[in-house]
Amino acid sequence: MDRSPVYDFRDHVVCVTGAGRGIGRAIALAFAGCGACVGVNDIEAATAEETAAACRRLGAEAIAFPADVADAVAVAAMFAQLDAAWPRLDVLVNNAGIEPVHSILDHPLEAWERTLAVNLTGTFLCTQQAARRMRAQGRGVILNIASIAGKSQPLYLRSAYAASKAGQVGFTKEAARELAAYGIRVNAICPGVIITPMTEHLRQDEAQMRRWLSEIPLGRLGEAEEVAALCLWLASDAASYVTGVAWHVDGGKNMA
Repeated sequence: MDRSPVYDFRDHVVCVTGAGRGIGRAIALAFAGCGACVGVNDIEAATAEETAAACRRLGAEAIAFPADVADAVAVAAMFAQLDAAWPRLDVLVNNAGIEPVHSILDHPLEAWERTLAVNLTGTFLCTQQAARRMRAQGRGVILNIASIAGKSQPLYLRSAYAASKAGQVGFTKEAARELAAYGIRVNAICPGVIITPMTEHLRQDEAQMRRWLSEIPLGRLGEAEEVAALCLWLASDAASYVTGVAWHVDGGKNMA
């Protein structure tokens, strides 16, 4: 499927968290392909650098910024490094996330707290740092990669994940309302089942695949590049009057 770049992000600086693989990597590459300077964050330095190198092969400026988004000190240091590399920040994509599988009945507290720390607190910490910079510019875009699990499609044995993603959706709406005064737009993207390393083991289960496909009107799983394509539109001036919305990318699974 041809998804050639149709947007011009030259002279834009974009930071994508959790961009070492999967959806985050696809988003970073999509912006790089449109001419943006890309700050590539991941908790693993090696995967962050791999994505940054792939962005550079597309002709973009790209720098790896390894950091744990749940660590306030590390996040502040990462944004200081971004400041040193580039004079502005136009787009933040909060994509970093984890998805532990546990029953509520025996969910380890440590796993619960870590999920909320990465998926929700990480979104808050990075948004706070980015918004301070965007306020000074008078404009900016923040995109939060949530999930349909945070709306009306909770996932079995993923209570912490669903709770964190619902929190992201609520945070997106409040951030959009508050930050609009500074010319900052905030939207969420809620993917369904996307073909990524995170879903690989589940895609090996034929019964699971049949269930998924039976619930998706378009009859197929999504691709990471399709999530990235929506990011490009939402970050562009074509979406200049769009804020505070949680967008589904799920093949029609959730039409609420």
